[in-house]
Formats: sequence, C-alpha cells, structure tokens
Amino acid sequence: MTIKQYIYVLQAIGRIPRECSPRIVWKFVWNFGLRNMTNIRRFEKRQKEGKPFFPAFVMISITESCNLACSGCWVSYGGKKKLSAKQLDGIITGSKKKGSYFFGILGGEPLMYSELLEVLSHHPDCYFQLFTNGTLLTDTIAMQLKKLGNITPMISIEGLKEESDARRGKEDVLRRTLDGVRACRKARLIIGAAASIGKSNFNELVNREYIDLLAKEGVHYLWYYIYRPVGAEPKTANALEKDQVLQLRKFIVEQRTTAPLQVVDAYWDDKGNALCPGAVGLSHHISPSGGVEFCPPLQMAKDFINEDGSNVVELFENSDFLAGLRKLTSQTSRGCILLENPALALQFAEQQQAVDTTSRGTVLEEMRKMPVLAGHDMKGEEVAEKNVFYRFIKKNYFFGFGAYG
Repeated sequence: MTIKQYIYVLQAIGRIPRECSPRIVWKFVWNFGLRNMTNIRRFEKRQKEGKPFFPAFVMISITESCNLACSGCWVSYGGKKKLSAKQLDGIITGSKKKGSYFFGILGGEPLMYSELLEVLSHHPDCYFQLFTNGTLLTDTIAMQLKKLGNITPMISIEGLKEESDARRGKEDVLRRTLDGVRACRKARLIIGAAASIGKSNFNELVNREYIDLLAKEGVHYLWYYIYRPVGAEPKTANALEKDQVLQLRKFIVEQRTTAPLQVVDAYWDDKGNALCPGAVGLSHHISPSGGVEFCPPLQMAKDFINEDGSNVVELFENSDFLAGLRKLTSQTSRGCILLENPALALQFAEQQQAVDTTSRGTVLEEMRKMPVLAGHDMKGEEVAEKNVFYRFIKKNYFFGFGAYG
C-alpha cells in the first residue's frame, strides 16, 4: 500500500467515530470488536484441543414473513414459520455460555417480527447484525435501534431503480430502501449495505460510482457476495461465470485500499484462498422452523431447537449432520458446496435423512435440479489482500482453523 492508500483507509475507518453516536461506537468496539476477538480465540482453542464443538457465530432466521417477493430468494414466499420469542431468547442465552456474543438476525424480513427488539433488549452485552431490505426502517425504528446501541442494520440493495424493482417484485423499492438508510443516518447508527451479485446487477453495482453513492448516503460498510440460485424459483442463468467471480474478487481487493467505506466479504482468507464459514465451523444457521442448519441457503436439518431454545449448545455439540457436512465440504473444496457440488450435498442429506425445514417442502426436488456453477474457489488465480489492516484481521481472526488440512 502507498501512503496515499493508508490515508484513504484511515479516513474510511474514521467515518464511524465522526458520524456515529459515541454510545453506538463504544458498543461496536466493546461488544463486537473486543468480545469477538476473545470469542475467536476460544473457538480456535476448542478446535485445536478437540473439545465439544460450538460455532464462533450463530446466524438466526427468525421468520419467513416478508413484505417483498424477491426473485430467486430461498425463503418460502408466504411462509408463516417463525421462532418464538422464548426460543430466540434461549438461543442467544445459550450461545453466550459458550462465549459467542455476535449474531446475524435474518428473515424473511426480521422487522416484521414484532417481538424482535424486545428480545434483543435483554442482551445488551451482545452485538447484532440485522439483515433487512430497509423498507421498514422508519425514523422511529432507527431511534429504537439507537437506544439499544448494539445493532447494526445490514441493508440489502440488489440494484438500481429498474433492477431493484425487477428483483424485489414491487415498485419503488430502491427509494424506500434508501429512505431507510437515511433514517439510520439520522439516528447516527453504524450502517451496512449488502449486495447479492449476479449477471443482471454486476455492471450496476460492481463499480466505484456505486460505492461512492452509498458512502454519500451514510453507509459505513458494504458486503458483496455472489448470487446462489436456490429456492422455489432459482434464476440459474443469473449466476456468475468463473471469470466474473474472479473480476469481483479483484474489484473487492482493490477497492479496500481506497474506498470511502469498508468493503467486506466472508468467503476468502488473507491469501485469497476460498473459505466456507460453515466448513470451518465459524458459523451455522438456525431456521424459522428451529432447524439447526449448515448455512442459510442449505435448508435441511436433523436437529431442532426445543420450545425454549435451551438445547442450542447440546445440538451444536452433538450434531452428526453438521459435523459430517463440515468434514465433507472441507475435503471436497474450499468453496461453496451448493454451487460447486450440489449433487454431493443432496446425497449426503438423503443419507443422513435430513428433513426440509421450509414451508414449501420442495428443497430436495430443487436440489436435484441444481447445476454445477462457478464458486469462490479459484485455484491458481487467488487474489491476496492488499489492505494491510484487512489482511491482518483475516490472517488472525478469519481463516481455515485447520479445517482444510
């Protein structure tokens, strides 16, 4: 990195203390930063010593309900499954006993879950990343998030005006989403944005102009990930080609050195080797039905949360299904098994007699139709991190943990 690039990076980092509420910043530094560092070390120690397994982070989809009808979404449209408030509270409480204080909260649309903020208010020592389409983020909701102090909204933006409406199944979605971003900015929150990149939105979103637009709107970090065509109506033709995945990776690495916000990902290590968070055990997922799943789009499980969520530790520690899938995935590829070998994932699930956790009940049939697609594993074309700060974080807190040998 050049001196100029160091300055750009420090300016981007400095936006958070300049633009966000001091209490928001403190919660981020303590609950997310320091507690997560400690948690990762505990997780690493458990893995090295062969102690009972528990993921570093837990992703929780609390409801299937959503106010949009997005094309290619894996959540069942019109589904009514949801975790009870008691289950959600129990999952968080149990996870804390294993040192895990960071949670991704997903849907459907999690802001349609009426008990959400009440439950999260019981856990001021945690940090929550709220995956939302942003259309329900009013000034009132944003101020409630500010009051809690330990929630960062991760707002999904799937394209500019026409592409956004086409993907979302509704009109005027981009404006409504950006209104949500502005409400969060007014409340001085730490704001994230996410983009599922496919062929249809690649040119719109994978460029510096889009990053600059988000930064001007007040977004502090941007998560790019590649579109995975799963669900009831997968858009296989929209999946990226191998050269586009490589182009996206190069773009992410380059932008990390000069962008006015933090560009993040969760699928490559510091050297550019592909990394599956599920395969290395960093994170697993709990579905709205209570199913303990490998990851959000792989909607099958053998183990289910009980009525008060008190068995979450027991399930993660003793799940042969998750342990077997971690081993299978890490031995097969460093990338995403759903993209690179869906037939193998299906075969394993059927052998294990895993069940469909969705309302639609068609996951096995959907997987039988899935073709092999380009994934994150780019053998011989790895792109190492250039941003020294990001490289340090990935090298020390986001790596393979011995899963890949």
